[in-house]
This record gives sequence, C-alpha cells and structure tokens, in this order.
Amino acid sequence: MKRIIAADKSIVPACDVATLDHLRALVKATADLEGIGAYKLGFTLALRYGLPSVVKEIRALCDKPIIYDHQKAGTDIPDTGAPFVAACAEAGVDSIILVPMSGPATQVAWTQAVQDAGLSVIVAGEMTHERFLQSDGGYLSNDSPSRILSLAARMGVRDFVVPGTKPEKITQYRQELEKSLGADFAFYSPGFVAQGGDISEGAKAAGKRFHPIVGRAIYNAGGEELMREAAKSLCEKLLAATP
Repeated sequence: MKRIIAADKSIVPACDVATLDHLRALVKATADLEGIGAYKLGFTLALRYGLPSVVKEIRALCDKPIIYDHQKAGTDIPDTGAPFVAACAEAGVDSIILVPMSGPATQVAWTQAVQDAGLSVIVAGEMTHERFLQSDGGYLSNDSPSRILSLAARMGVRDFVVPGTKPEKITQYRQELEKSLGADFAFYSPGFVAQGGDISEGAKAAGKRFHPIVGRAIYNAGGEELMREAAKSLCEKLLAATP
C-alpha cells in the first residue's frame, strides 16, 4: 500500500489560518525544508474560499501531499459519505481524515467511499482535549477509540490520528495495532506545543512512523522567516528523537 508520506518521520503543518495570503506565506516558508511531509487543510479556509481554490494555492507552490481534515468528517449518516468524498476528490486533495464517532455503519461507508475514490484514509479515534472519554467526564465510552482504530485496520487503513497530548494513549494504540498490523502503519498527532504536547515524547511512544501535526506554533510565529525558523526547529527536534 502506497504511503501518504514517504518518510518515516515528518512535520505536517496544519494550515488553520484565516486568509490565502497567510497560507501562501506559510507554504513558501516551509515547503523546501527537510522534514516537512505534507500540509493539512481544515474547514476554515475551505468554507471561506472553497476547497478547490485552496488546494490550487498549495499546488502552485509545492507538490507535497494535501490532507483534508473537515473536523470532524465521518460523523454523520452513512449515505452522506460518497458525495462528501466526491467533492474532496474533485478539489484535488490526496487524503481525508475521518473521525467516525457516529458508529461502525458510518465508518464503513465513509471509509469505503474514500478508498473507492482512490484517496488515502486517515482515521482518528481519540481527540486531544479534556473531557472526551467517559472516564474523564466525556460522552464516549473508554473503548470507543480502540474499536474505531481496529475496524479501520480491518478495512485496510494504515494511517491513524492519535492524541499528541496523551503519550500513554499513543503507546496503547500502537501496541494494539501492532498485534494485527506489525509495524505497517503510521501515526499522525495533533496537540503539540500550543496544546502542551511534546514532540520528543510523542515520537518515543509512536514508534517508527510518526508525523506530528503542528499549527499555531508555526503559523503564529510571525513573518515568513520566523515561520521557517519555527518549522525548522520542530523538524530537527523530531528527526533527532528516537522511538
């Protein structure tokens, strides 16, 4: 199965900025850095400017993979998966993040829709913030993330989002997936720097293939030179970390 990101480790800038000017500055500042693996788009730019237009802006500056995170796609009825994926495919993204909290029927339908469109699927089960699972005062049962990731693995998914603020959970999900997949999977993690997660700790917990998703610590650093310096520092820290 083709990898989304060829490298075992990379930083994925989250492009949760408000304007196309800021997006262009972010990509110009970071695209040629060793250790930048892909760009993650969220709904803010997509809703404001249209996903095809935003993708076009990135494609004009680099050919790195574009991951679309609709925050949170895959949490609706099964029938809405195919038209959502069709719109994303027409826009030109390479991969879609699904967070299927509405049950396995939706997860299966949406995952299959992404796969049928020839795009890569990244599946998330647990988020980074507090009061998410029942044991922490949240709504979802404690085993929900494990069940989501397990079903994804059975459907051929090999890319997963795990919470960068919870390294012990990264270790847990890695060990669970290793039982069925060996080392044939990659982790993507948000929650670093601005939310308190530590990239070195995340890398140690995640194992061989690890791609931290970092937003504010890069795009809020300042102008292009400051964004470049922030991204370069994070890349160096990640590449120096050992699992």
